[in-house]
Amino acid sequence: MEHLPESRVRQILEHATGVHVLVVGDLMLDRYVSGAVERISPEAPVPVVRVESEWSAVGGAANVANNAVSLGAECDVVGIVGDDAGGVLLRRELELLGVGTEGLVGAADRSTTMKTRVLARRQQVVRYDHEVGVDLDDALAEEVADRVGGLAGRADVIVVEDYNKGVVVPPVLDAVRRASAEHGVPTVVDPKRLRFFEFEGTTLLKPNAKELSDALGEPIRPDDGNWMEEVRARVGCAHLLVTLGEAGMALRTADGESLRVPAVAHSVYDVSGAGDTVTAVVGLALGAGATPIEAAVVANHAAALEVAKAGVATVSPGEILRHYRAFRSR
Repeated sequence: MEHLPESRVRQILEHATGVHVLVVGDLMLDRYVSGAVERISPEAPVPVVRVESEWSAVGGAANVANNAVSLGAECDVVGIVGDDAGGVLLRRELELLGVGTEGLVGAADRSTTMKTRVLARRQQVVRYDHEVGVDLDDALAEEVADRVGGLAGRADVIVVEDYNKGVVVPPVLDAVRRASAEHGVPTVVDPKRLRFFEFEGTTLLKPNAKELSDALGEPIRPDDGNWMEEVRARVGCAHLLVTLGEAGMALRTADGESLRVPAVAHSVYDVSGAGDTVTAVVGLALGAGATPIEAAVVANHAAALEVAKAGVATVSPGEILRHYRAFRSR
């Protein structure tokens, strides 16, 4: 399918700028503390980092939203933030990106999921996390579900990003399914193992190889079309897209088509955030009217660009189009 005409890729990307996406799931804040190491602590055999700079970025489901707006789309997020400094920072970062925050639900008894990385000359020394991994209580789950229902009317696609932090619970999933049916919009789900088999009815399920293998309890066979069909039917999705890292992607569609999409990255600098980029691009492409095969091809080129950048990064429509053109001309 790499013979997809460049004009079609351009058309999909142009239409994606008119897409409104609703992202539902586990929102995170990534914090970075960077400095120099000149000595070892006299208190313990650990380096002393003299702090020179600090910054924040959005992560998890919020990074999917970041990718969506970077591609020119409009986006709302639905998820939980704590009544803490991390929640204030996360809300501010989303607003600065132009992401709609009406769907944020405050939770006084839950901390905002925040991952803090301490860097010494770009080398990570330690990471410490603030998070609550237990499921939302009934009241919070219903409030999140209500936000989904309230915002879905303006969405062209709904994306669910599950990081097993307790937001993607049955009432929220039911709200997504109802909204998808009521408004006739596709759903894209990036699952984790805990609720892997609870996404029945999803338009496109996008696990990575490890997540799929762990959930099934067996090695995956992405080159076996019959096996891919069995798994697709078992998880109850219309289309199954498995990301395979340096081996690319494998797709099985509802009408029985199988496709192996080879990786097209020229270089791999950092794989952080690549899955979020794929999820966002696939969602936007489907919302823009692309077929699952077309969406997978475009997302594959977006992922190649993302892994060539340092840290969690986003890509632009122009970058994707230029990458696709260069690949076609090789």
